[in-house]
Amino acid sequence: MKASDIFSYAFSAIRLRKLRAGLTTLGVVIGIAAIVALLSLGQGFQDAITAQFQKGFATNTLIVSPRGFQGESSYQLFVNDTQTIEGIENVTSAVPIIQKTVYAKLGERTFLVNVAGVNFSKYSSVFSSTFVAASGNIPPNPENGSIVVGARIHDPWQNGTTLANVGDSAELNLTKVGSDFKRYNATWPGQVVAVLDEVGGFSLGGPSDLGVYIPIQYAESFFGSSEVSSIIVQLRNSEDATIQSTSDAIRSAFGGQVSVTSSTAILGTIETIFSFIELFLAGIAGISLLVAGIGIMNIMIVSLMERTREIGILKALGMKGRTVLLIFLGEAIIIGLLGAAIGIGLGLGLAEVVARVGFAAMGGQAGGAGIRPGAAVNQAGSLTISPVLTPSVLVGAFAFGLMVSIVFALYPAWRASKLKPVDALRYE
Repeated sequence: MKASDIFSYAFSAIRLRKLRAGLTTLGVVIGIAAIVALLSLGQGFQDAITAQFQKGFATNTLIVSPRGFQGESSYQLFVNDTQTIEGIENVTSAVPIIQKTVYAKLGERTFLVNVAGVNFSKYSSVFSSTFVAASGNIPPNPENGSIVVGARIHDPWQNGTTLANVGDSAELNLTKVGSDFKRYNATWPGQVVAVLDEVGGFSLGGPSDLGVYIPIQYAESFFGSSEVSSIIVQLRNSEDATIQSTSDAIRSAFGGQVSVTSSTAILGTIETIFSFIELFLAGIAGISLLVAGIGIMNIMIVSLMERTREIGILKALGMKGRTVLLIFLGEAIIIGLLGAAIGIGLGLGLAEVVARVGFAAMGGQAGGAGIRPGAAVNQAGSLTISPVLTPSVLVGAFAFGLMVSIVFALYPAWRASKLKPVDALRYE
């Protein structure tokens, strides 16, 4: 019997039992849709997060900070430690960052913001694509009182209601402890000289939409300390060998008391984490497909019992057991292909709905929260997710749906092929 005849007969059998075949196919559809929706959303989320991080990173940079988490190390880094780092081979520049959380008075409102003292000239050189002024100018030799603000400090609600414009006066207020262990209030009056272009990424040493930047030489006197939170190191290139050798040299120069992190290593870690997450999500979705496979086996066995006399007649007319086996497997293949095709389309549609409605609603609520007087500025804006269906997921969904259908149909098909014509014809 030709393959076309086998599939034609199998398709006719499915058409005669539309409801049962539809319910069987539905199980495959749900399983494939779950896999496609979760994996396409996961891939889209990974791409969005990676792109956001890359905006705030420079691949030829290292981040040097005291070893261990905050509070776990007594070792301190200071501004003049950059001289030691700049003397190491392959280092072109070292930018110290003094960072504190202070109250900023913008107009009649006061906000809790993160203020970073940096060397404007060096910082612009390292982050030449992100530490860029959208309005005003970033002076290479800033005067006392020069303030550069991020895009979300300028327009925190992203609706045109601006708080800090070029030329506006601002006042930074900090409570610090003096040498006599008494608390003092320090005030630093300044003027906004530039508003940064929107970065949109996550900041780890690089410019942030929520950042406020002042010249480091004045930050030392305002904060009352030359201790830095981190030092950004710019390398000659971003080759792995350069990153590794320079990292080892910096650790050695400070006696192993500092932590050296590369931007490329962070991105690699993020991609590894997302790979595990996608595998986990695929496993969860795969369980639903296995349940669908059990449903296929159950339906095929019931179908076998109903069609016992039919099989007996076919065998009595000369049909071979192998042909009966192929007919049942043909039905499973058709169900698997239809379920996979519909499931892929449904999964993509579901992913788009979740991305557009679910994530948009979350982003809208977060973005709408903005900043409040007296509260910390902590929202970087909404994240746009676009589901991504990779070729491997597309092919894998088809293959998985087809494989599950065939595997769980093997036993019923084998039983059908082994029926004896006499016993089948006598079956009631």
